[in-house]
Amino acid sequence: MQQAKILISACLLGDPVRYDAKSKPIKSSIIQTWIRENRLIKACPETLGGLATPRPAAEINNDIIVTTRSGVNLSHEFRLGADATLSVCLEHNISIAILAESSPSCGSSFIYDGSFQKKKIKGEGITTQLLRQHGILAFSQFELEDAQATLLALTSR
Repeated sequence: MQQAKILISACLLGDPVRYDAKSKPIKSSIIQTWIRENRLIKACPETLGGLATPRPAAEINNDIIVTTRSGVNLSHEFRLGADATLSVCLEHNISIAILAESSPSCGSSFIYDGSFQKKKIKGEGITTQLLRQHGILAFSQFELEDAQATLLALTSR
């Protein structure tokens, strides 16, 4: 039986692909175990969608439109990135994703409200929405224990 793979936001593994050309590496024994087990497939939906690094910060307005502070509509690029990330998941038969919370692509529980005032609201990023629509379980970097329990439940079947 092939080992279950897990998608992870590239920035969470230290790749400087965030809008500000930084990363958000997480230190976790769970992540280290998954690295040793060769389970992780990393991806950045925003760079897969053709956006440069660095790039202007973007937020979701009205649940569907992704714009920069100056009003540039990046919805197309965000959707391209979501589609490309879904393709990665389908290619590797991935059913669990660990995504960077609050991102307009990857937020799984919270996103910024579109006002560029650092206000978070309940919501999902564009990629998270698409992955969940296709049955892929999306967790944030703050839910690793839940993801690990889900992985164990899925692989013990």
